[in-house]
Amino acid sequence: MTKRILTTSAAALGLGAVGGTALAAWGHSELNRFELKDLTVELLAPGTLRGVPEFRILHVSDLHMIPQQRTKQAWVSALDVLNPDLVINTGDNLSDEHAVPDVLRALGPLLDRPGLFVFGTNDYFAPRFSNPLSYMFKKKRTPSTVELPWQGMRAAFLERGWLDANQARHEFQVGPVRIAAAGVDDPHHDLDDYEEIAGAPNVDSDLSLALLHSPEPRVLSRFAADGYQLSLSGHTHGGQICLPNGSPIVTNSGIDRERASGLHDFHGMKMHVSNGLGTSKFAPVRLWCRPSATLLRITERPE
Repeated sequence: MTKRILTTSAAALGLGAVGGTALAAWGHSELNRFELKDLTVELLAPGTLRGVPEFRILHVSDLHMIPQQRTKQAWVSALDVLNPDLVINTGDNLSDEHAVPDVLRALGPLLDRPGLFVFGTNDYFAPRFSNPLSYMFKKKRTPSTVELPWQGMRAAFLERGWLDANQARHEFQVGPVRIAAAGVDDPHHDLDDYEEIAGAPNVDSDLSLALLHSPEPRVLSRFAADGYQLSLSGHTHGGQICLPNGSPIVTNSGIDRERASGLHDFHGMKMHVSNGLGTSKFAPVRLWCRPSATLLRITERPE
C-alpha cells in the first residue's frame, strides 16, 4: 500500500513538473504574439475635428528592449501604417544597457510623428532578478544600481521632435486639435513631484492629456482634480501572469486589479493603462496577457 502511494505521488509530481515546464514554454512563446487594441473615446467638443472623423493616438509602453529582439522591433515599427496623429510613449523602454539602438530601430518611423514621452525606472536603471513571490505581497522591488544610457535615448527622441513630459507641461497643436499635456517622472519609485506641474490645463485646449509611467492613484487623483480628460500609463504589464480569463493576479502598482489594463474611469477622468510590449529579461513569460499597443480613436462627443 505504502509503495503504491509513493508511486502515485511520484507520478503526480512528475506530471506537475512536465505541466509546469509546458506552461512556462507556452508563456515564453506568448512574448512575440503582439496584439493591437483599438478603442474609441468620445472626448472632443462637437465641431473640434472640422469634419475629420477622429484624432488618432498610438499608445506604446514597456518595450523592455533587449538587443536582437527583431520580431518586436519589426512589429512596433509597422504600427506607423496606422497613421497616428500623436504617439505617446509611457516608458520602460530598456531592459539592457546595449538596447538603445534597438529601441530607436523599433520606434523608427513613429519618431517622425508628433510624440510625447515619460520614463519609467527601467529607463534609468537596468533590471535585476527579483523573487516573484515578493509581488504577491505587494513588496516594491528595489532598482539595481546599474545605470542605463537613457540620456542618449532621450536626446534621440528630442532630436526627432518628441516632447519630454517628465515633470513638464506642453501646449501644441496637431491638425485641428489643440493639446495641453502634462507628465510626471515615474511615481512607482517616487521620482515624481506633482507640484512642479500642478494646475488645470489651458481652458482653450481641445484635449488635455496626463502622462505617467505607473498608474498610481495618488497621482491620478491630482490629474483628475485638475481637470485632465485622459491619462495614459503603463508599468503593470496587465498583470503579466494572469488567470485564464485574463484577470491579473497582481498589478505591481497602487491601481486595483480591475483597472490594471485597458480603458477605465478614474474620478471622472478617462484612464488608459497599456499592458505593454515587453517584460524584464529576468521574467520572460506572459500568461493569458499578450503584449500589446493601443490605438485610441479620439472622437467628438454627441451634440
